[in-house]
Amino acid sequence: MLPFEFLEPQTLADAIAMLGDHDDDACVFGGGTALLLAMRQRMIAANVVVSLGALDQLRGVTFSPGQGLRIGAMTCHAEIARAEPVHAHYPVLAQLFSGLANPQVRNQGTVGGNVCYADPATDPQSCLIALGANVIIAGPDGERRLPMREFVVDFFTTALEPGEILTQIIVPPPSPQTVGHYRRLLRTPAEHRPVANVSLVVTERSNAWDAVSLVIGAAVPVAQTMYRAEAFLCGRPLSLDLAEEAAQIVAEDLNPVSDGRGDAAFRTQIVRAATRRIIAEAAGLDWSKAS
Repeated sequence: MLPFEFLEPQTLADAIAMLGDHDDDACVFGGGTALLLAMRQRMIAANVVVSLGALDQLRGVTFSPGQGLRIGAMTCHAEIARAEPVHAHYPVLAQLFSGLANPQVRNQGTVGGNVCYADPATDPQSCLIALGANVIIAGPDGERRLPMREFVVDFFTTALEPGEILTQIIVPPPSPQTVGHYRRLLRTPAEHRPVANVSLVVTERSNAWDAVSLVIGAAVPVAQTMYRAEAFLCGRPLSLDLAEEAAQIVAEDLNPVSDGRGDAAFRTQIVRAATRRIIAEAAGLDWSKAS
């Protein structure tokens, strides 16, 4: 690892100023689980590392019926998984964060660091998009709000401008009829990084869905919203045939990546199977009987 200067600002304003002072020579340190590995492998070479560890205002999980869920960017994954408001109002997030990576990462890594690192093979991005989450960003010109679906723009690339810091994630309040579902798929049981994941959020009514949000992650460069499949699923009677047809639409529209952990054809097939299964399960159907 190359030598670097480690700065510990005591306020958010100081952190933004330090990033501005050092421009491209600086990077932000959250939990450090991914950043330190990247620096050790010299994928990232920063002369200055600005730690957000002292900024308690960036931690914690709160909920209000009007505003929804607020997750501070410096909140670790395990804390989100344990938080009472998450279990009460967003059980799909409790499921996601309790199974993310491994215990070491869950207890040290932060949700803000995960999202800002923008590794395609990760879990939170697709589920947060499916839930309609927004990010709050602070920078030299003040604060701005951005939909989560617009935050990650490419491999390891986000919409953050120079000197900006992600401060919190806001998930809108769910309706009583809204239910979320999440599945992650691993290449082998020993791995912690998914080769694909599927997030499905539906607003239920008798034997049909009024609203559907379906997002695929990990198998694609950036979490991909399956707009055509969403429209297809809305308002139709729920059945195994419907799940099969929607899964085929997802397979046709998917923009998969190919790498050493799986080529595009492999990822397309597992996403198709996982999509069929998650739709059937969300509809209360026996997915094993699907053709």
